[in-house]
Amino acid sequence: MSELKRCDWALKNKLEQDYHDHEWGIPVHDDKKLFKMLILEGKQAGLSWSTILSKMDTLCEAFDDFDPRILVSYDDTKIEALLHNSGIIKNRLKVNATISNAKAYFKLCENFGSLDNYLWSFVNHQPIINKWTRIKDVPSSTPLSGAISKDLKKQGFKFVGTTTIYAFMQAVGMVNDHLITCAFYDCSQL
Repeated sequence: MSELKRCDWALKNKLEQDYHDHEWGIPVHDDKKLFKMLILEGKQAGLSWSTILSKMDTLCEAFDDFDPRILVSYDDTKIEALLHNSGIIKNRLKVNATISNAKAYFKLCENFGSLDNYLWSFVNHQPIINKWTRIKDVPSSTPLSGAISKDLKKQGFKFVGTTTIYAFMQAVGMVNDHLITCAFYDCSQL
């Protein structure tokens, strides 16, 4: 039996392969999962996604699975405990951003109904289907990710730069950037 053809970035290790095959690019409409992925993409800034994947279980445990209802109650004692947890990314700005983003999440939901409705409205509630043949042609940001980034910052979110937002859009299926030769190219249409 022949090996499945995957996007080039997913060939380095089993964690990336599993993430590619079972999550990346599949449209997400659950607010809690969208928020979690937004935070995780922000934590990736300056690091590799492989680093995030390798710390995923510890990150989810340390941050109460990124439940915004719990995150908004974090105090200085909790923040200090997180900064001494060797299993997470111990960056004070990123830890603080997680908490402030939870607060921004609730304000955004008041204004737009849900994070899902807000984010997916930027793509008319349908994934953008790209037709890339080479990984080097896939952009790291687009004018749309720039516009979403700018608006999220206006809404009070942090660590949501245009490159982070484009990676987020790819992850949650707002944009399908699987190569057309990838066996998972059609996953965005599930």
